[in-house]
Amino acid sequence: MTAPSGYRLVAYEEIDSTNTEAARLAAAGAGDGTIVWARTQRAGRGRRGRAWASPPGNLYCSILLRPDCRAREALQLGFAAALAAAEAIGRAAGGAGVSLKWPNDVLLNGRKVAGCLLESQASAGDRLAWLVIGLGINVVSFPADVEFPATSLAAEGAVALAVEAIRDSYLAAFARRRWQWRHEGFAPLRAAWLGMAVGLGKDIRVRLERETLAGRFSALDADGGLVLALSDGSQRVVTAGDVFSSAA
Repeated sequence: MTAPSGYRLVAYEEIDSTNTEAARLAAAGAGDGTIVWARTQRAGRGRRGRAWASPPGNLYCSILLRPDCRAREALQLGFAAALAAAEAIGRAAGGAGVSLKWPNDVLLNGRKVAGCLLESQASAGDRLAWLVIGLGINVVSFPADVEFPATSLAAEGAVALAVEAIRDSYLAAFARRRWQWRHEGFAPLRAAWLGMAVGLGKDIRVRLERETLAGRFSALDADGGLVLALSDGSQRVVTAGDVFSSAA
């Protein structure tokens, strides 16, 4: 692979976690744009410490970034990653049935096919020392015993299944989306994401760490927070949580 300009690939056959390795490299002084890719993970994880099954054949990739911005602004890059993953998945699957679930999951025909995990280290004030964006794409297999129904590219009939090609497609798309974020701000990413959003304008449930909210998914705010219209007429902005349809 020729990594996108400004990026460098570090490849492993097996590792504990690409996000963990990217964080280790960050602590050791690795530069912005370092990409960690592995064919399998022994201890892959998703949001809130959930295990992420990592058999061979699927994509496990993390990107180390050093954005000069506020911590809240850096969360916008999760949307860049989700859009890039959706583009790569759409190419492999023939372009049909791809949608996005807040905050940064990718669905194929209504089932989860990919997810992102953002981890960071704070610097002085409200700035970031580094940000790691991990991505897992179910290319040839998917977990069956999960709360939100999952799928894989293979299960949905995709024919372009070379994991290296999907990785390269994702990385090229991410580099473009990050450039757009740097030069045009979050607004075009926000608009593109909303154009593929699941549940927009509909009643949903958002499960937080200590409570579950119910309301209508009305918008994203300027930083990517989910704006939930509550039944009493008020609004609440959610920055982290698990989203389900109101019927789920």
